Amino acid sequence: MTTVRIPEDWPATEEQARAVQDALRERVVLDEPGPPPGSGRVTGVDVAYDDERDVVAAAAVVLDAASLDVVAQATAVGRISFPYVPGLLAFREIPTVLAALEALPCDPGLVVCDGYGLAHPRRFGLASHLGVLTGLPTIGVAKNPFTFAYGDPDTPRGSTSALLAGDEEVGRALRTRHGVKPVFVSTGHRVSLANACAHTLALTRAYRLPETTRRADALCREALRRTRPASPSIHQRPPSL
Repeated sequence: MTTVRIPEDWPATEEQARAVQDALRERVVLDEPGPPPGSGRVTGVDVAYDDERDVVAAAAVVLDAASLDVVAQATAVGRISFPYVPGLLAFREIPTVLAALEALPCDPGLVVCDGYGLAHPRRFGLASHLGVLTGLPTIGVAKNPFTFAYGDPDTPRGSTSALLAGDEEVGRALRTRHGVKPVFVSTGHRVSLANACAHTLALTRAYRLPETTRRADALCREALRRTRPASPSIHQRPPSL
């Protein structure tokens, strides 16, 4: 497990954080298809918090995209690096997530975030932010649509509907299990939306959520437990923005 320090130049105010978003958003690449679904490696990242101690744990779990077997995994623990502000959640998590990714012994391939990319009020969610900083292809797969509108996809697995900000498609609601509530997919960096949905389907063979998210969620929770066994304040992070 890697212990993380908050970078000295990390934003300390909402104004500073939004200025960083504005600068980095210009570097997002949306015109690349990304790696073919079901090939190479795919990595899930997720975090868990202990608010009582102001601690966040991150996990990165690398899977073989064809078999979904675990190839490698790493964790990192650090101080929460920013207060909770809607639209700025990435600033609470990225230093620790980056440390977990850097601790991996292999290339992560495509990175799947439990959150959003383009489907973000400022069009720069966690998946986009992480993609720009690392140069890796990234997508976001979220559990809820945040504030965006969508029509309910058809019942069969694989059905989609547009996730809309006005007339702009910022992602898609994707049915990963027949008749089960959809997930909400958006491109982060260097992956097309169609390919992001195809990757998500390839990762959801038995459950609603991608196997990358399920594995990373379990690992970051375990990493947090190891820092203080049986802590009652360990919980899932708030909705990703």
